[in-house]
Amino acid sequence: MAEKNPLELSPPNSSISRQNDIPEGNMSLIGHLEELRKRIIRSLIAICIGSGICYYFIEDIMHYLTLPAGKLYYMQPMEAFFTYLKVAIFAGFLLALPVVLYEIWCFVLPALTIRERKVLLLVVPSSVILFFGGLLFSFFLVLPAAIKFFIGFGTDNLMPLFSVGRYFDFIISFVLPFGVVFELPLIVVILAKIGFINSKFLLKKWRIVIFLAFVIAAVISPTPDVFTQCTIALPMIILYFSSYLIVRFILRK
Repeated sequence: MAEKNPLELSPPNSSISRQNDIPEGNMSLIGHLEELRKRIIRSLIAICIGSGICYYFIEDIMHYLTLPAGKLYYMQPMEAFFTYLKVAIFAGFLLALPVVLYEIWCFVLPALTIRERKVLLLVVPSSVILFFGGLLFSFFLVLPAAIKFFIGFGTDNLMPLFSVGRYFDFIISFVLPFGVVFELPLIVVILAKIGFINSKFLLKKWRIVIFLAFVIAAVISPTPDVFTQCTIALPMIILYFSSYLIVRFILRK
């Protein structure tokens, strides 16, 4: 009886690709859970490394974060320390976001068709660029104007005194919606590409979009004032009409 070649004992399509570390589509439930655990652990390690790097440069990061408001204060003994930790973790997450998205990409890749993989290969990098573009736009252009607007309410008897913890919470709640809002052109282009909407539909619904933009801005705005709501709603409207131009003249739909 002929002996089997040891190389033939392993199936041709193993559950894990040894070349690119991407799981195959025929994995069992246990295999998927093990793969998910591995991806989560790698993502957490990347976030921890990113947070450690950001904490090393925390003084520089806090310097740029406090530029719009100037001097800050802390009201409790531990407030500054915990704020530094929150800033380092948040900045570390942003720094590790490409790694996290890569791990998500590798996990869902086996369940996608070739066409879906090509689409996501363009969608994922575009979404990251738009998200960071929204954060940068908010922080460098909108946030300073908002801080100046709020400080303008001060008087001789009413002086602004910003707490470092509350200030950082305000920044997060202020800039994150812009990162989400800047995904609007990508969402519209995807819907137009797959045939759900077209340029005529977008032009027809512009009044509803303007109304919904202010409604959404009122919901996600960190403060109830009209100024902040307008700073969120107006970019949303501009991005909507930019999406219309893309669908109308580039996609020609």
